[in-house]
Amino acid sequence: MVKLICTLADHSDDVNYCAFSSSYLATCSLDKSVRLYSLSNFEELSYSPLKGHTYAVHCCCFSPLGHILASCSTDGNTVLWDTQNGLKLAVLEHTCRNPVRICRFSPDSMYLVSGAADGSVNLWNVPSLKVYRSGSVKDGSLVACAFAPSGNCFVTGSSCGDLTVWDDKMRCLYNEKAHDLGVTCCDFSSQPVSGNKQDVKYFQMASSGQDNLIKLWLISLADHTGLEVKCKCMLKGHTAPVLACAFSCDGQILVSGSVDKTVMIFETNTGSILHVLTQHTRYVTTCAFAPEMPLFATGSMDKRVNIWQLEPKQLFTGSSVIEEPKIPAESWSEEVVSVWLCKVGLQDLVEIFKRNNIDGKELLSLTKESLTDDLKIGQL
Repeated sequence: MVKLICTLADHSDDVNYCAFSSSYLATCSLDKSVRLYSLSNFEELSYSPLKGHTYAVHCCCFSPLGHILASCSTDGNTVLWDTQNGLKLAVLEHTCRNPVRICRFSPDSMYLVSGAADGSVNLWNVPSLKVYRSGSVKDGSLVACAFAPSGNCFVTGSSCGDLTVWDDKMRCLYNEKAHDLGVTCCDFSSQPVSGNKQDVKYFQMASSGQDNLIKLWLISLADHTGLEVKCKCMLKGHTAPVLACAFSCDGQILVSGSVDKTVMIFETNTGSILHVLTQHTRYVTTCAFAPEMPLFATGSMDKRVNIWQLEPKQLFTGSSVIEEPKIPAESWSEEVVSVWLCKVGLQDLVEIFKRNNIDGKELLSLTKESLTDDLKIGQL
């Protein structure tokens, strides 16, 4: 089961991104601010909000140890903040002052990647605050980035639909058209998975796109075998572009947010939809898992951030899911009806059922006439 434990409504405009450290939650918005909350009680910290950007803040991320928070903006700057006191540590100015859409720390905190609207990528050396390497993609804006847990490569995604793999020297190793109309997000699972070759370590990566899809990839970069990238499967269920995706710390769950206003929770081994959350009233733009507890956050254009808890009543053992005993259909909530529709392959009807507030009791009372006349649903 998934439980909504808290809603944060401090931003005055669309929430663009959220990120966790082991102690804090950070959120950023079109309102030009970054806000910090304590994970112990979700109270906003005394020195929050952090104000230093002059335009919308698109992304924020913590260094692996949580001491530094980076945020990037339309103003062309990536700002480094001290999470202990909210003070500004540095301002990294992007070449030509292009809007910076994404930023991400390397696993050892030595480097920070920033990607801009002109397709350029900067790899900053964090201790020296200097650009270590630069590169660019052929077409589109850079809107997504994720480091492999090994730290020896990272992936960028562009608005033209390409996924590009770079090594730690900023050499382009691989490029593929992954999503029609554009990539929106990518994320690595921190846990390695088994592949075809016993001596090669594979990491799982998810990418989401404007094509309503989430793709799961297996990526390996080893000295003796080179780079290997293969698409493992596609996760379907959303009825509109998927704007965000994030793995749980054990890699067994993937959460996603979409223009269809829903949050979906997938079991990565089977690709099955476990939950569909419908509490946001506008596009869901971001999602993130806490690193050390069963919490995740979702942010939306409704200016809110929802904090969710994965309750221990649902356990994962390998590829199987053990759930609570099934409840009678007449007691299903609207959310459970949405999950059921997806599980039986009727995900195209989720939006219609949501719009008409159909719960379990109403589901059981539907007739052929009410489906055709009231809901305007033809033969299935």
